[in-house]
Amino acid sequence: MMLITYDISIQEPAGAKRLRKIAKACLDYGVRVQNSVFECEVDPSQWEKLKSNLLKILDEKHDSLRFYKLGANWKPKVEHHGIKEAPDIFRDALII
Repeated sequence: MMLITYDISIQEPAGAKRLRKIAKACLDYGVRVQNSVFECEVDPSQWEKLKSNLLKILDEKHDSLRFYKLGANWKPKVEHHGIKEAPDIFRDALII
């Protein structure tokens, strides 16, 4: 389980395009749990492909990406409070 967070600058016109591309790449592998946060259940080869795609989109002078490896026993480490409960990727149907 990987947690991906990002902050993409939209100060210049290309920033909005990068923001959409980053979100779409993450949606191909996981679920959005906050505006700029995705949970992705990926195997090692999927992870390498996703990470490579994200780093190609990123503008390191204006944007940031953070990757958190939660490991196999991640469920008890995640605690949610408040509105907008994220879908359970193992219980809820996902259409990709």
